[in-house]
Formats: sequence, C-alpha cells, structure tokens
Amino acid sequence: MNVVLLSGGSGSRLWPLSNEVRSKQFLKIFRNKNGEPESMVQRMYRMINDTACDSKIVIATSENQIPSIRNQLGDNVEISLEPTRRDTFPAIALSVFYLRDVLGVPEDESVVVCPVDPLVGPDYFLTLNKMSALAGNHNLTLMGIKPTYPSAKYGYIIQDKKNTKFIEKPNEIDAQRYIEQGAYWNGGVF
Repeated sequence: MNVVLLSGGSGSRLWPLSNEVRSKQFLKIFRNKNGEPESMVQRMYRMINDTACDSKIVIATSENQIPSIRNQLGDNVEISLEPTRRDTFPAIALSVFYLRDVLGVPEDESVVVCPVDPLVGPDYFLTLNKMSALAGNHNLTLMGIKPTYPSAKYGYIIQDKKNTKFIEKPNEIDAQRYIEQGAYWNGGVF
C-alpha cells in the first residue's frame, strides 16, 4: 500500500498549544504502547507501519515542518515538499509524482491519501488497507464516516441511486437533514 500523509496545514486548532511555529500534529499529547509521549504524526506513521508493513509512506508538507518531521520520525522518512501552500489537491498531485518519479511506484498502484492528524483507532488503518484493495479499477474512492451528530465542521457525502453529492460544511439544521437522508461525513481520505 502507498500512503500520502497530508501535513501541510498550520495545525493551529489547539491554540495556544499549537500555532504556525508549533503545529498540533507535532505536540506529544498521546502515549504509545510503552507509555512514552507520542505526537499525532508519530502515531499515524507507527500505526500505518504496524498494520501495513510493506507500505511506502510519503509525507506531504511545507518546508517549515521538515525539521519537526525529521526530529520525530528520523532522517529516512520520505517527504514531498510543497514549494508553497496551495491546498490539498496540489499537495496530493506532487506526492503522487514523488511516489512515481522518486520511489519508482508503478502508475497502476493505488495510493491512499489521508490527513496526518486524526484521532483514530486500529480499525481505521485496517480500513485504509481495504480502501487500497477496493480502489482497484476505480479512479477515486472516498472514505465516508457515519455521523454521530449534526456538525457544521464537516463536509457531507450524500449518495442516492444515481449520484453522489458533496456538501461542504453546512449549517447544523441542514446537517441534521442530511444525516436523516443517510449522509456520511467526508473523512478526507481518498
């Protein structure tokens, strides 16, 4: 499995602990299985390696995060450098070219793209493996998450018999209506 971890954002949602200089994905707020402090990026990287040992992992990031990534994951981690922040799609495109041109990954192999900072359990990583296998002949597969409450913080995937629609961060009233129609949260995993 080939995995692109997106780590280019400012990671400032845990302000004042996190900010432009110290992004949330590098804060050691978790404990690993030995009880040692662990950051979000360390946890994601470790858990992917634990569940998919033969994975090629590339971290898409900006230059200011490279020292933190190398400090926490070592010098051998593969990094796709974004020359400037330009949102998710350009980061994904650069990373896929990195996989192909630098690491020699064939074009017909699937690539799983996910954020570096979700708080998820082992089932998430097993699902990534399944997504990689399911992608097969499809150009794009997207992970939907069953909502537990209406939220204006997430995008929604609404699917009927003919179409799939994406609604980006609706208000809570509309979110409740979408949930009643069977919508899923957009998990941001492709």
